[in-house]
Amino acid sequence: MDKKKNIYLLSIVSLLNDFSSELILPILPFFIESLGGGGFVIGFIGGIRDLVSNVLKIFSGYIGDKYGKNKPLVFLGYFISSIFKFFLSLSKIWEEVLIFTSLERVGKGIRTSPRDSIISKSTKSKGKGFGIHRTFDTLGAILGSVGALVLFWKFKFSFKNIILIASIVSFFSLIPIFFVEEVGEKGVKRRGIFSEIKNLNRDFRIYLLIGAIFNISNFSYMFFMIYSERYFSGFEKFTLPILLYIFFNVFYAIFSTPFGKLSDKIGRKKVLISGYFLYVVTLITFLIFNTFFLFLISFMLYGITYAIVDGNQRAFVADLTGDEIRGTAYGVFHGITGFSLMLGNLLAGILWNFNPHYLFFMGIFFAFVSLLLFSFSKFQMVKN
Repeated sequence: MDKKKNIYLLSIVSLLNDFSSELILPILPFFIESLGGGGFVIGFIGGIRDLVSNVLKIFSGYIGDKYGKNKPLVFLGYFISSIFKFFLSLSKIWEEVLIFTSLERVGKGIRTSPRDSIISKSTKSKGKGFGIHRTFDTLGAILGSVGALVLFWKFKFSFKNIILIASIVSFFSLIPIFFVEEVGEKGVKRRGIFSEIKNLNRDFRIYLLIGAIFNISNFSYMFFMIYSERYFSGFEKFTLPILLYIFFNVFYAIFSTPFGKLSDKIGRKKVLISGYFLYVVTLITFLIFNTFFLFLISFMLYGITYAIVDGNQRAFVADLTGDEIRGTAYGVFHGITGFSLMLGNLLAGILWNFNPHYLFFMGIFFAFVSLLLFSFSKFQMVKN
């Protein structure tokens, strides 16, 4: 039975939480720079944040499957994130930013797989369901990044005060979780987590490999921001990259649901292949564009790419796995994603120190390889 209200409740949670997070994320690379961190530090922090959250998703997904209790994990995850956003506002050196952003990502690691499991089991139209969630999520991101720009530009708030406001807002995202209903089997006897992982099918493992290669190319948004920052001066060094980031999120929000619906109609694989191809094109534009108005095109393509890929990657996990092991599958998916994102961010940070253009060449290479592999791979869908 469909429990579509879960999708909207969790979407509201994500909207509020992302409003909070996106008060922080547009200013985070500049906050790190203000505390003495350079390109490698930004890549290192971005990589560790992704790794921490995604590794924990393996275990939270398994626990949700084992006990049939995803809702408490979702609440705990959002609560932990709220706490460490507050501590982040107290940071005085970039090492403290590393610690507190990593601990904040612990919350994301705990909540994401159980939340994705609830969404996938609450509707038959999984592409649409994840598309709706990503739309709300990104709408919060737009409002948050606009808020960051207004607070910084109009009201002259410091980075720390903006982060403090974000931590207060994040606690409000906990309220809708109380109204979410559990879905799926309860109290199912399970084998150990590693036995469960071994039980995942061959097609899903191939998809994990292709996704991992793609995610090496998918380095942190912070690199796109500090790359564009190099072409501006004065106060524009901070305001224009934030505007570009807002532009990215606007197109991400607009296209997430339509591409989710499209994947339900024509197949997830076709849509994801188009997203991989568009990402290659996007990276090429960053290499050849060097003005604000041209960067608008690049960030627009970046947003559309995310709209195509992000939600549909998650929906494709559901296509390849059964309901009884869904949370574990999402955990493994996110765990592999974390390792590959960390590797990509570390490589990007190293290459940045030689020449910022090099990281885009690296991204193009890995994105193109994943595009070819995905195009020539065949997958058997699981009926749920």
